[in-house]
Amino acid sequence: MKKKFTAIGKNVERIDAGPKTEGRLRYTDDLNFPGLLFTALVKSPHAHATIDHIDTDRARNRSGVLGVFTGKDFDCRIGLYLGDKPPLARNRVRHFGEPVAAVVAHTLRDAKAAAHQIKVSYTPLPVIRDPETALKKEAPILHENLGDYVHIDAILPEPGTNVGNRTRIRKGDIDLGFRQADAVIRETFRFPPGDHVFMEDRIAIVEIQANGRVMVHASTQSPFGVQALLSSFFNIPQGKITVTALPVGGGFGGKAGIQLEPLAYLLSQKMNGRPVRVALDRTEEFVCAPGSPGISARIRLGATKEGRITAADIRLLFDSGAYADYAVNVSRAAAFACSGPYRIDHIKADSLSVYTNHPFATAYRGFGHIELGFVIERAMDLLAEKLAIDPMTLRMKNAIQTGDTTPTQNRLDSSTGDLKGCLARVADRIDWSKGIFTRMDATRVRAKGIAAFWKAPAIPTNTEAGAIITFNNDGSINLATGAVEIGQGSQTGLAQITAEAFGVQTDHVHVVKEIITNRSPHDWTTAASRTLFMAGNAALMACDDAKSQIKETAATILKCNAEDLTVSGGAVFLKKHPEKKIELSRMVNGYMYENGTSVGGPIIGRGRYITPDLTHVDPVTGKGRPGLEWTIGAQAVEVEVDLSDGSFSVIKAACAMDVGRVIHPDLARGQVVGAMAMGIGFTTREAFEFDSRERVLNADLRHFKILRYGENPEYCVDFLSTPQKDGPFGARGLGEQGILGMPGALASAFSRAIGCQLTRLPVTPEVLWQKGGIK
Repeated sequence: MKKKFTAIGKNVERIDAGPKTEGRLRYTDDLNFPGLLFTALVKSPHAHATIDHIDTDRARNRSGVLGVFTGKDFDCRIGLYLGDKPPLARNRVRHFGEPVAAVVAHTLRDAKAAAHQIKVSYTPLPVIRDPETALKKEAPILHENLGDYVHIDAILPEPGTNVGNRTRIRKGDIDLGFRQADAVIRETFRFPPGDHVFMEDRIAIVEIQANGRVMVHASTQSPFGVQALLSSFFNIPQGKITVTALPVGGGFGGKAGIQLEPLAYLLSQKMNGRPVRVALDRTEEFVCAPGSPGISARIRLGATKEGRITAADIRLLFDSGAYADYAVNVSRAAAFACSGPYRIDHIKADSLSVYTNHPFATAYRGFGHIELGFVIERAMDLLAEKLAIDPMTLRMKNAIQTGDTTPTQNRLDSSTGDLKGCLARVADRIDWSKGIFTRMDATRVRAKGIAAFWKAPAIPTNTEAGAIITFNNDGSINLATGAVEIGQGSQTGLAQITAEAFGVQTDHVHVVKEIITNRSPHDWTTAASRTLFMAGNAALMACDDAKSQIKETAATILKCNAEDLTVSGGAVFLKKHPEKKIELSRMVNGYMYENGTSVGGPIIGRGRYITPDLTHVDPVTGKGRPGLEWTIGAQAVEVEVDLSDGSFSVIKAACAMDVGRVIHPDLARGQVVGAMAMGIGFTTREAFEFDSRERVLNADLRHFKILRYGENPEYCVDFLSTPQKDGPFGARGLGEQGILGMPGALASAFSRAIGCQLTRLPVTPEVLWQKGGIK
């Protein structure tokens, strides 16, 4: 008999809907403190140059200015995985917009006015404009001391080169695989770096109290990561650092790790501990802070004449920009999933994170899978063309399924989703069988494209999450986790999971919105589409712990065995005699008998979850189990292109994804639609433009175009439900996956429309007209 759920699978109102839509939700930028000081940054106009001299005298003498600092004031390097970045550039700048000086003043106006008075003399140096150039023998080395930088064991920098990390995959026998092939395609694919364009700019406020306690307020996806890294960089006991993360106005990976907090700490230290605010404006977001990586990828794919893929030889060069940040791990994640969701027995892959003179890169929605997905899906279309096989048929023939192995040689279990079902669903949504190219009139054509995708969280093997449940005297539940609300609605989903476990309505659960590291349970980072999966499991364990305590107390009161009791609907009762019950409101904080004698006490449920069975990967072969759970799906699009000028519109976009149990249908659909829209923008316009000296030309929202209201296609979203055996109620992650197939599907459709295979992003009207338009 199918279980009837009380709370999950329901479209309850988001718990933050009211405050957000009414403008009452407080973000970090809304905070103010007595004596708060403000910071303005001076940025490099060069992508690569020596710093010859910085004249700060006029700035120091301005009214309201308390301090002016340069890289020479802070002799340290910071970095998430590889300590390569100075808080302010020292002696040399490595990307356009790199901060070279900071002014601290009583007001932001005073700080900015003083920053304009600072004069910096530079000597330009040769620039590295792409990863291929960076690997040439004559290329300048951007980090001569790379071998001296501190880094974690999983990252493998190559001193004397511009390689921050290299990940190798060696599965099967690549030579045998190509000998088995009847057809082979070779191609190179590229796209430049870009930006996340989240709504809330980055900000950090740090105060060092008289007792040495460091108080940090930041717009961050990773409060516990910030705490740990500040402790490591500056030798501060972790217990003396408190990081508070309020709800975040969007992150998409761009607020994971650590960014402005170290500079804010150092400036507060210079200001005798006073609270110092370091915040970026929108233009600074584009060039001072990390964005998305670019890529240059070379692929060779072989298959039999029937369409069975036999071998893949892949080289992924990720453009990490001037510093490593998250890009070194993004390149690792891409290697682990480099085959795409296809069975390929023979794989050779090298994935490199490469330094260039671009603004540095960090995690971006998809974490390397959007890049590798574009490469693989474009290669699949080229292979289908060479074999004269329908692109859908080729994907169906090679779709990954239970029992197959990943590039890291991990065997997929029964939780693996139904890729063939997803492909069939999106094909049906866009009427693939009725034709994939249509000429509308003399200049307009319509074309369809399809892509498959997969993603597993690429996370440390000890990634964990915790949850704590307490109760109010009315019996309602308080849930505290370390999961940051970054717009994805996870706190609503966690409330639903908790409500389901207790058999109550979701509004009976109150989720603690702020994450404060000295009172919230530990959580690795709100990233990798693993928050609801892991924090949800921790919450269920906390529910079980709390219910065990409730039963233990109730057994004493009702004079029965604890195992004879059930907790549901706001009460605890005997299974065989449900009329014998106690309302939770009478006993969750202690039960009082009629004579005043009391038993029990506050119920405090504790839950914890840590990734099971993950392993490190072999640095030579890449063999291991680095991925938690795989979410698999497919996407298809239909576009219309006017060949006379290259203008286009996306008519329809479909996504089918196997996510196991859907906790909140509307929120799930919203996540996918938002990701698809982001994918359309990523494919067609969201990319940095550089001049001949690698200076960013479009560092503002007037020129860095994102998808506008009214440009959206008809969205079709379907969920398949192969349960995740170890997920909360069978659920698995879906936050990032909706973006992954869009570049491949769109590039496929545009290529079909113009009769020319596209190998670069972004695909703009100019590109379409130049490649295949009517001249």
